[in-house]
Amino acid sequence: MAVEGKEEFEAASGPPAVRYIEVGEEEAGQRLDNYLLARLKGVPKSRIYKVIRGGEVRVNSKRIEAAYRVVAGDRIRVPPIRVAEREEAASAAPHRKLPVLFEDEAILALDKPAGLAVHGGSGVAHGVIESLRAMRPEAKFLELVHRLDRETSGVLLLAKKRSALVALHEMLRGHDVDKRYLAGVAGRFRNERQRVRLALAKRVNDSGDKRVSVSEDGQEAETIFRLVERGAEYSLLEAELLTGRTHQIRVHLAAIKHPILGDDKYGDFERNRQLRKLGLKRMFLHAAKLSFAHPLTGAALTLEAPLPADLASFRDRCIRTS
Repeated sequence: MAVEGKEEFEAASGPPAVRYIEVGEEEAGQRLDNYLLARLKGVPKSRIYKVIRGGEVRVNSKRIEAAYRVVAGDRIRVPPIRVAEREEAASAAPHRKLPVLFEDEAILALDKPAGLAVHGGSGVAHGVIESLRAMRPEAKFLELVHRLDRETSGVLLLAKKRSALVALHEMLRGHDVDKRYLAGVAGRFRNERQRVRLALAKRVNDSGDKRVSVSEDGQEAETIFRLVERGAEYSLLEAELLTGRTHQIRVHLAAIKHPILGDDKYGDFERNRQLRKLGLKRMFLHAAKLSFAHPLTGAALTLEAPLPADLASFRDRCIRTS
């Protein structure tokens, strides 16, 4: 049986007290920053990092870095945090009711809309995970299993148990999760099936903008593309990810001269302006399907999100009819 963390306080009343939290078995293995974000619901991420960097957070009486992974039995000192600060931040996290594709005691799958970040940061105050934690204050554990780009819609998987998260991450590392995307691309895609193996390197510029490029010195990356529909100017492809690198589908398609329609980072910028006039106002990339074994029961699961109305409309008008 899993052991949950315990809390102690230096003061029982009056101003906010110093808290001491003992890490339970089910909670072990999380990064310290993520552990505190889940415990201190509503406290801004910037505040969490500030108290860690300043040494106000201690693990077993020692200063520690945000990336430290907590161990069962660790005793964490958490400094006083004003209730007003927490309430203020919590009210800023909007309650977004997203379509639930599947939920049980271990996992939660959502149909994420385009334009919504999965987590806060990089100029985004709150994402899906912060909103869910605000909406489910009783949840002892809620973590993203994987990520989707802000402009990518579709299946987003979260874990409600630490054991489920660990098992799913192991499956992802072992390529035991079948991930399929739908991508609208420029040009007539000639092949019924094309395997792309191009290593990718990631860099972040001074303004914090993340860029990925094909590089012999990069990490191995492999995608299989299958033709779904082909029009005169555009094609609809299914992309099967065999590795999970940042921006992998987007960069691979740009490299083979079939950039994703509406991609403002790796796409054809002049064509994107024309596409907006045709009604496509965002990137045509959708996480359509996830297939895997349930992390606790082993039962086969396939989670699917239908193509959103805006993308389906563009497909019908500009791909099927061309």
